[in-house]
Amino acid sequence: MKRLSKLLPAALFVFICTPLLLAQPGEMTQAQRELADYIRKNYTKSEVLIPMRDGVKLFVCIYEPKDKKQKYPIMFDRTPYSVGPYGANSYKTSLGPDELFAREGYIFVYQDVRGRYMSEGVYEDVRPYIPNKKGNQIDETTDTYDTVDWLIKNVPNNNGRVGVWGISYPGFYTSMAGIDGHPAVKAISPQAPVSDWFHGDDMHHNGALFLAQNFSFFRGFGQPRPVPTSNDDYVKPFNYGTQDGYKFYLEMGGLKNAGDIYEKQFGFRLKFWDQMMQHPNYDQFWKERNIFPNLKNIHAAVMTVGGWYDNEDLFGALGTYQSIEKQNPGTFNVLVMGPWFHGGWARSDGDWLGTAYFGTKTGVYYREHFELPFFNYFLKDKGDISQIKEVNVFDTGADEWSDLPNWSPTVSTETPVYLMSNGQLSFGNGANGARPSTGKLPPAGAGPRQPWYDEYVSDPWNPVPYTEKRNGDTIRYPRDFMTEDQRFAATRPDVLVYQTAALTEDLTVAGSIKPELFVSSSGTDSDFIVKLIDVFPDDYQYPETGNKLPNGQPERVRPPQDSTGSILTPGGYEMLLRGEPFPARFRNSFEKPEPLRPNIPAKISYVMPGIVHTFKKGHRIMVQIQSTWFPLVARSPQKFMPNYKLGIDTDFQKATERIYHSAQYPSRIVLPVLKR
Repeated sequence: MKRLSKLLPAALFVFICTPLLLAQPGEMTQAQRELADYIRKNYTKSEVLIPMRDGVKLFVCIYEPKDKKQKYPIMFDRTPYSVGPYGANSYKTSLGPDELFAREGYIFVYQDVRGRYMSEGVYEDVRPYIPNKKGNQIDETTDTYDTVDWLIKNVPNNNGRVGVWGISYPGFYTSMAGIDGHPAVKAISPQAPVSDWFHGDDMHHNGALFLAQNFSFFRGFGQPRPVPTSNDDYVKPFNYGTQDGYKFYLEMGGLKNAGDIYEKQFGFRLKFWDQMMQHPNYDQFWKERNIFPNLKNIHAAVMTVGGWYDNEDLFGALGTYQSIEKQNPGTFNVLVMGPWFHGGWARSDGDWLGTAYFGTKTGVYYREHFELPFFNYFLKDKGDISQIKEVNVFDTGADEWSDLPNWSPTVSTETPVYLMSNGQLSFGNGANGARPSTGKLPPAGAGPRQPWYDEYVSDPWNPVPYTEKRNGDTIRYPRDFMTEDQRFAATRPDVLVYQTAALTEDLTVAGSIKPELFVSSSGTDSDFIVKLIDVFPDDYQYPETGNKLPNGQPERVRPPQDSTGSILTPGGYEMLLRGEPFPARFRNSFEKPEPLRPNIPAKISYVMPGIVHTFKKGHRIMVQIQSTWFPLVARSPQKFMPNYKLGIDTDFQKATERIYHSAQYPSRIVLPVLKR
């Protein structure tokens, strides 16, 4: 791998994604103040309403370099979260995807999407793409095209090239910018892009509603905007009455009550929430909002970015790269995945996430070695991108960057690890935690028809929490829960735990995780959550670094503290790597759910979003299985209903869940083990 010949300037920590992330003057660091001053001195700002093909006008703010000695490419961001601050004399404190871009020199354009803030028109959540549009039909691709066309023709001193970027919802608009894109759009970077709200992004995972983050999000975002506005004054506040998310959502009861709670507080119902409640299955409503099949006719260079610990849109990043790769042969298309929470690559150093430590400032490295070089190369013909490979990944166990030829990696071998009695987890044919065998048969120990199983009682009124935290961020979710120590869950009687012996050599898993479970329930429906965990040795110590404690004395990195202020020790740390729910009703079809037959084994197979992680020598691989993960995932009533989202309190019932591990019913987790 060739390295760039010149390293870029050290990163400055500032990022603007939504109004909530705007740095307040009193909170700004010296570096942030210097950047804000630089922008005011070197850029002029203007605000314009640009007409679309149907006559609706969309609001943009434009930042142009005062230096006119050269022509500049345009960096374009479309957002539903406001382009503020508004007013020709009110400036953003950072421009572009990260803090390096303002000094590099670009024309920066920000747009309120249709129906949001200062733009005219009616807003629609993940507005469906319309193929073969006629006349003045619009979607997000046409709004992007019309805006770019106007900018190229009306903004002076541009070089005729446009780059588009965005994180999360703006990532969705970035993906749309590539479809049937304007010829001037030369580079796009969808980052944590919203993509498929039924199978894996934001709303649902495998059809299971992610409750906490969505209830919190739509209580503000879902309120209708009456007229174009530069503020959120129309948004009515919501009083949770507690900071304990577990308590609030449990007392809320069935999902049917959620819309009523909104109405009680606001005096009106939230349209999209009610729409979501009416569509429990993968029907036309969700199919129209799945962007993957429409990622075609993309001619711009693409760099998709995602975080391994992004609870919202990890699925979208991996799927967007794969869909573009499959449907656009010949297009420059690369993927970058690091150890980040949602948007963490843009607004954090990226060395810590909760109790997980990654050794280096991965966020800074990304911004210097991936993001700026990508746009500079395709928009300015500047620099070298030879170090940006096809798939660029950070190994969260080895704590190093590497590259792969594709995703899911063909260099990995699908290797089953079997659930056994007494909480054992074993590779096939008796491998004792060492480099695994690729044998297809489970280890001996069960008769061919003897239904060996483990069981637990799942009580939806005493659900397994997804985090040990109980206050603050649990109303939505704490961003570090995806690396949280799982020992708090392992002690519960409604969580099954399986683990290998200590590994005798390093083992790298690179690709998608595939549970294949044989399950039964005393009810007619249940969710089954599988968690993949790295168990650290009891004597593990955090590595030495150059970090200093507040007293200035170099010591070992001080690990994070718990709510009492006690230092969290890493010894025995059960580091969550991936967790994913699957509703049993969808085991044969997401379109036509089916009930379980009580106490009759059934097979559940699904794909969990991937990882690149080295389980180090001396560590153990652990799998936990449970049926609730609350309030991250809305509870299943545990009885089959045509629409589980309309369940009332009396519909929720206890169920005895069984996980089988016999020769006849060999439950296993298929791991993509990297070939050596």
